[in-house]
Amino acid sequence: MANLETTYLGLKLKNPLVAASSGLTSSVEKIKELADAGIGAIVLKSIFEEQINNEVTSMLAKDQHNVDYPEAEDYIKNYLRDNTVTKHLELVKKAKEAVDVPIIASVNCVSSKEWTTFAKDFEEAGADAIELNIFYLPTDRHEKPGMIEQLYLDVLEKVKKEVSIPVSVKFGLNHSNIIGMADKLKANGAAGVVMFNRFYEPDINLDKLELVASEIFSSPSDLRRSLRWVGIVSSSVTRLDIAASTGIHDGDAVIKQLLAGAQVAQLCSTLYVNGAQVVNGMLDDLTAFMKKWNFKSIDDFRGRLSYKNIPDPMVYERSQFMKYFSNRK
Repeated sequence: MANLETTYLGLKLKNPLVAASSGLTSSVEKIKELADAGIGAIVLKSIFEEQINNEVTSMLAKDQHNVDYPEAEDYIKNYLRDNTVTKHLELVKKAKEAVDVPIIASVNCVSSKEWTTFAKDFEEAGADAIELNIFYLPTDRHEKPGMIEQLYLDVLEKVKKEVSIPVSVKFGLNHSNIIGMADKLKANGAAGVVMFNRFYEPDINLDKLELVASEIFSSPSDLRRSLRWVGIVSSSVTRLDIAASTGIHDGDAVIKQLLAGAQVAQLCSTLYVNGAQVVNGMLDDLTAFMKKWNFKSIDDFRGRLSYKNIPDPMVYERSQFMKYFSNRK
């Protein structure tokens, strides 16, 4: 019988499938459904710094008196923050009581301000780990790339000072040196990284001449966005767990990411599109693959096709289609 057990961030998982932070992990009922379906771990819906800040701005704008009294801004900000944090703490506590899989709290960050200190509250509520979902969109042409990377490290540093549980960082593809970024995060205390985040992207409605949200779900073809870098980073940065994310819609995608060196695979879009029952199908595919190749455990094949373990690493490095198109008639 194939052994699907693995570890992630030092936590023991019954399998490498992790429910990513989303609306599907925002209530105890949904969390129980995922656990019953066989998921290995759950990342709770994020607490959003950006949302809190926007709510503060909106509330202040509604009443001129709030603008006239500086104390009002602090009161409103603290009230909204504390109210939001309290709801998330309750979710952590109830989730831990309801299921027996690791529960990872998620914090969506756009700055390194002092509000990150409530990560300690998540630890005290029973969270097994913290996932920092960091995104900063540089709109100032004078801003140096090093300042943007430093923001990630500053957030990580502040949270690490508050908690003793493992911390992972979820970051995007748009970094000038992804290997270097992963290495710096590890050096500053990250136990793992999630590669990569899928951010909101705008589109334009030509009928209404207005900005709208583009497609929110990933597609299976998006797997290519992370597979290359999972294979390279897993070979280049040791003792750093990688959670592969984006484009993982079926069991084959999970297997590919594990072969590239991922510790676990995070699922989101496929859970929305196919429901929690897709988890069981993925586990069946994983089991069948291991039986076919006579692998007894995931460690028997994890990283087998990573950057350092293949005869021609150029397969990962190649950026052009020269070979493909040169053979086309």
